[in-house]
Amino acid sequence: MAPDALVLGGIDAFYGDSHVLQSVSLRLRPGRLLGLLGRNGAGKTTCMNVAVGLLPPRAGRISVYDADMTGAPPEAIAAAGVALVPQGRRIFRSLTVRENLAVAARRANEDEAAPWTLETVFRTFPRLRERASQPAGYLSGGEQQMLAIGRALMRNPRVLLMDEPSEGLAPQIVAEVMATIRALKARGLSIVLVEQNARLVFDIADDIVILNSGRVVVHTTAAQLQQSGVDLRQHLGIY
Repeated sequence: MAPDALVLGGIDAFYGDSHVLQSVSLRLRPGRLLGLLGRNGAGKTTCMNVAVGLLPPRAGRISVYDADMTGAPPEAIAAAGVALVPQGRRIFRSLTVRENLAVAARRANEDEAAPWTLETVFRTFPRLRERASQPAGYLSGGEQQMLAIGRALMRNPRVLLMDEPSEGLAPQIVAEVMATIRALKARGLSIVLVEQNARLVFDIADDIVILNSGRVVVHTTAAQLQQSGVDLRQHLGIY
């Protein structure tokens, strides 16, 4: 049986004296999409920061395809194949679109199929090709989100973490971004999707984890969650 793509096991994480994550555990299986849900302040982005090494946990274990990454610096976790599309995009606004992509490039290993290059990213996002020589700060919000996703793909990741990719986008652009995520999943990429819009996640996810006040309150498949009768209003405020 293939190892889990990403495991957070019993994670305790703090910001100063604030105990933000309390014994949080989740498993992302290879080639699946895990939707990570919760109200604002539930700990979703903190989970992403822990997973990529930006916030070292005080307790617990992190592994990527069975490689122990607990306490590893961000560059080591990135080298293990984990890439983050951060909340707020965080592109380099003064660099061109092409430069934003090139600076993130990582050569794929020989055993990695269909590596991501400038050409494959431009085929996935034709608008980025059209604006390749423009400073990224002049892009629309949707184009900046495409660039943030393309930049992460240039790392040739085995695990892709996406933090609120639909935030602040018009509905038509959200539909385009979600179609891209669906296509990446179809290519076999293992994905953790953090989204405030739970309905978007239910439409695409294989597995669901719900956080409430820094604790995991639901960890199941999307199909089982729909059949379980769990009251999502309690955890997500959905009506």
